[in-house]
Amino acid sequence: MSQSLDTSRIKEWRSIVTLIVFVATNVIVLFPFHIPIPVPVLVYDGFKSTLSALRIKDFDEPDKHTSPDSDDTVEQKRVVWMRVPINFITAPLIADLFLLAILTIGRKEVHDGTVGANHIYPVDIMVFFITLAYIAISIDASGLIRWLAYRVLQIGGKNGHRLFFYLYTFFFALTTFMGNDPIILSGTPFLSYMTKVSINIQSPRAWIFTQFAVANIASAILVSSNPTNLVLAGAFDIKFITYTANIIVPVVVTAIVLFPFLLYVLFRDESLIPSSIEIHELPEELKSREPANPNIPYAKGAETADEGSELTRVSTLEEIMNPYLDKVGAIFGSVIMAATLITILALNAANNGEAFPAYWVTLPAAFIMFCFDLSSGWIRRSVTMEVAEKGRMEVEEAKKRQGVRVGGIEKQSGMTGLDDSTSKGETDDEKQPIESRTLGTSNSHPNGPSVLSERAPFDSRKDPHDSTSSGETDGISKQVVPRTRRRTLASATNDAWQWSRATFPTTTTVLSFLPLNLVPFALCIFVLVQALVTKGWIAVFAYGWTHWISATGTVGAIGGMAFLSVILCNFSGTNIGTTILLCRVIQAWVEINERRGGEISERTFWATVYSMALGVNYGAFSTAFSASLAGMLWVQILGRKGIRVGAREFAWVNLPIIVFTMVVGCAVLVGEVYVMRSEKAYTG
Repeated sequence: MSQSLDTSRIKEWRSIVTLIVFVATNVIVLFPFHIPIPVPVLVYDGFKSTLSALRIKDFDEPDKHTSPDSDDTVEQKRVVWMRVPINFITAPLIADLFLLAILTIGRKEVHDGTVGANHIYPVDIMVFFITLAYIAISIDASGLIRWLAYRVLQIGGKNGHRLFFYLYTFFFALTTFMGNDPIILSGTPFLSYMTKVSINIQSPRAWIFTQFAVANIASAILVSSNPTNLVLAGAFDIKFITYTANIIVPVVVTAIVLFPFLLYVLFRDESLIPSSIEIHELPEELKSREPANPNIPYAKGAETADEGSELTRVSTLEEIMNPYLDKVGAIFGSVIMAATLITILALNAANNGEAFPAYWVTLPAAFIMFCFDLSSGWIRRSVTMEVAEKGRMEVEEAKKRQGVRVGGIEKQSGMTGLDDSTSKGETDDEKQPIESRTLGTSNSHPNGPSVLSERAPFDSRKDPHDSTSSGETDGISKQVVPRTRRRTLASATNDAWQWSRATFPTTTTVLSFLPLNLVPFALCIFVLVQALVTKGWIAVFAYGWTHWISATGTVGAIGGMAFLSVILCNFSGTNIGTTILLCRVIQAWVEINERRGGEISERTFWATVYSMALGVNYGAFSTAFSASLAGMLWVQILGRKGIRVGAREFAWVNLPIIVFTMVVGCAVLVGEVYVMRSEKAYTG
């Protein structure tokens, strides 16, 4: 018996530790936290002095060292408490390093978990996904998705039910080709704005939850639409066109049947989806005005300087009713995306069973798109930089009129952080490119604190670290004297980034949105799953699945795998971790039957595989934000737009949706496999 099927190894202490570490890691992904670590003041201050001496970064004033149990600053502490984030990025990495340190895993697990083994090639998958995501997000940055949504809004008119249907169809169709991330990035803010400017939509719940569910349902159709599909197709050598042909019927039927369920059952309340929608009218002079490019920092100037003002509400309405569209960028990106997908499908279908690295197509295509974005930005740099500078000055003037810190003078409340973002001249346009990047910050959980307040406003002429020290007596600010700061590596880097944002707005926006944090997360999860393989745990799960199939047959295979995949999405490192784990289990299940001389019918095998495909895609809208990275991104975008979605509400609203969609999808899949598949033995 091969080492991967030797279940006796699970009795060894290293195998037990591996399972415990795997479970603990996935629990942490679900419930991230911070660890306070005491650092001696001498070490902390010495480190800061070293950074300052090397001109890496200057610090404005001596730190007030803080106790981890209190928000009150305490002077002259012996230690400084550093809060280390333990989240979906750091937890898997720490777990891998720990297993390496105790010699539980070694070179083989790291190699097979990153480079690849058993037809799963993580590095290839990540390169394919990131490069294709660049093209999709570049199309989104051109304004095409919001412009199309605006056109759908126009067509739908004021009939609430008709508009709900049009938006439902629009998001489903667009997600099919572009993937769920661009739709969430652009569609979620659009819906939040639309519900805000509507007079009689009392809650955005129906619209935002429907969009999130539809985006994840439609992402199951094409292999390229979701990294989970890439893992699954690679694990079982499924051609892209074959995958789509087998999954499209259950997905489309699910989408068709789900619509009346949402409209007439789950969201039937008139306050959620009114029969007639009343939307504030945009003034005529604003309808004819050239829309501002949201990728340019401070593009709207003072219009968003005062949050909650009438001017801001008009600006929000304008963003919906007069959206920005870069026609050249949208057309070029759409052509590149279409050519890329067609080429991938054609080459994948014609490879005659041989491995075909799909990134051979997406990498050159993304490079072409990147060069186009850079070139268009450079050609129009004089205009975009002028817009950015003018808008920055307007914001500064508006903030000065409000008596708030601008550029280098602190807001005199003594508070900093997420709720004080406006105190630094940060407009809604400034926040927008950060909404996807927050997944890669020190704390990615939607309920955790943010580090967004550390960014300085755009000013190509000033050192962003120029600042002043301020005094405060009984809430009344004293006069402050600016202090000139020398140029450091940190300030130079910040200057370069702000200059790039004004010069290459599309490129920098796309790079900010790019889900690069997915790469270390997925690779570390791959290594953890590979550790379970070599320590015998995957074999144990596979033997359990073998007994289940023997008892329940094909229908049991569909129901059992659907249930497992949805549940594990919430507890196994998002739907990506679940796909990796279940693919290994199915591979071991096939090997067990081969060694026993038994047979798995084609009907049962493919029923299992495609049931898992439904589960890992639909499982994103189940009970936890961390069931998918898209869920964490979705809730953070809503939070920045003033819509709070709690964990309990997320689970409560999604529970009937996930139950309904999985029952419908699995029922259709049962009929499909009995019609299309035979009982002859599966041969691989």
